[in-house]
Amino acid sequence: MRAVTRQHKGHRLGVGLRSLLALLNMGFLLLPSVITPNPVLGAEKLYVEIGPLELSVPISALEVFANSGKINPDFAFYAHQLNQKQLQDLRKFLVTRIDISPVAVAQALYSPTGEILLQRIGQVIETKANQPGFYALRAALILSAASPEGLTPLNVLKKFPTYGVKFNSQRAFQLIGELSNSIRKTQQALAAVKDESVTEASTGTPVNFSQYPDIRQPGLVKWQKKTITLNDTSRSRTFPADIYLPEESSQRPMPVIVISHGLGEDRTTFAYLAKQLASYGFFVAVPEHPGSNAQQVQALLTGFSHVVAPAREFIDRPLDVQFLLNQLETLFKGQLNLQEVGVLGQSYGGYTSLALAGAQLNFQHLQQDCLHSENSLNVSLLLQCQALTLPPANYKLQDERIKAAIAINPIDSSLFWETGIDNIKIPVAIVSGSADTVAPALSEQIKPFSRLTIPDKYLVLLEGGTHFSTYPEPTEGVPIPAGVIGPNPEIGQAYMKALSVAFFKVYIAHEPAYQPYLSAEYAQFISQYEMPLNLIHSLTPAQLENAGNSQKK
Repeated sequence: MRAVTRQHKGHRLGVGLRSLLALLNMGFLLLPSVITPNPVLGAEKLYVEIGPLELSVPISALEVFANSGKINPDFAFYAHQLNQKQLQDLRKFLVTRIDISPVAVAQALYSPTGEILLQRIGQVIETKANQPGFYALRAALILSAASPEGLTPLNVLKKFPTYGVKFNSQRAFQLIGELSNSIRKTQQALAAVKDESVTEASTGTPVNFSQYPDIRQPGLVKWQKKTITLNDTSRSRTFPADIYLPEESSQRPMPVIVISHGLGEDRTTFAYLAKQLASYGFFVAVPEHPGSNAQQVQALLTGFSHVVAPAREFIDRPLDVQFLLNQLETLFKGQLNLQEVGVLGQSYGGYTSLALAGAQLNFQHLQQDCLHSENSLNVSLLLQCQALTLPPANYKLQDERIKAAIAINPIDSSLFWETGIDNIKIPVAIVSGSADTVAPALSEQIKPFSRLTIPDKYLVLLEGGTHFSTYPEPTEGVPIPAGVIGPNPEIGQAYMKALSVAFFKVYIAHEPAYQPYLSAEYAQFISQYEMPLNLIHSLTPAQLENAGNSQKK
């Protein structure tokens, strides 16, 4: 995942969450070549048992192929199992480098989250003696990062501290089955969403959106940006917030929007959305959550913390927004409408938005899910399960001032479950990416959306979108595979600019003229081929179930 290196308050922030997860997923990136099955990787040799056969290939043959493209006799049998594009992708993959220090690698892999991921990978990547590859893989990743060649998949295998690497075929094929089943269910759900979008777009009075203002473009309102520092003494928590203040002459109090960033990011990540909303007359406040921002991940990688984010962040993030609103009432007395506030967040910020909107933590269900988390393909469950370490309490995270919420790629399935999400009684838009491998679309967004009982609800699906498809493109930092970034991020940004303006204009600024933009027809109008857009108002659990049944026939 991408790392963003930013100039911030006079010092450089290093590797962010996107590169941290790229590192932790290095082992998972090795798996596709293994479980397809195309046994093409090795330390001194790679061993793969397929029935009574044990196949192997020297790493030297892979190195020749990666460096020159030549296929020597030791690799020829395996190369013939791949087409030309697969060979090109494999060669590129073997030498893809993540520029990260060995100290940062060690800190990430010795963290609880890193160890859990390595344990899962170690079920498939073993030593030749059939021992789990947990310790050997961790050593290989650190040694690779410390070597002149740097951290690449090929170098990781070269540094694997045994004479051979063995892939547990039985476990690999079990994972294939689990993954295939998950993909099948997801495809059925995506088909149901797209069918509903087509149906909704074909009903109602047609709208000629070419005659409407293009709300993907900036508005006409000028604005100023300033930064304030907030100090919540009751929690011993000090944090900054960026304020985008429109220069309007209107006498009425300005509508307010709060943006909550994701894990390992900061208050600049969604600055493009803050600027867009401010240009349409919204007062926008973007707090930085100190326990789950880029500095927290940097602390993990430099040894000053042992966790990606403390469990307390599940409580502190919504409280940060509540405290921010309290302070705005004092700082901008009479200028703001703080009784009807909109909130927008992505990933961990998406959780924050839903919690503020009224979703309630369901510890009983979370505990059940986390009993089997070691076998889950849902990476976000690792973070969600950390909430079980919170002191037992009936946490009140909802803020009655929040009257509309947008949650982009939220992590919420086990935290809230059906009963928790059903407590939301205000308008909500949930944004999902069909190729999101961090917070999978079906479990984290589509199913929760189907459980909402409110009339004003929207599910927005970016086909091919990943967890980072609405992020700005970084200009520097760790190079991340295109498959992780997804299609052109500018497309996702344009979608979010239009959606956020229309949604908050309708439900916070009370301007119904923007309602037509919140339709499947408008989603079709602005949809781009690289990442098609779908928007629906309704999807029931029965529709999801029927989609699965129809696929079986």
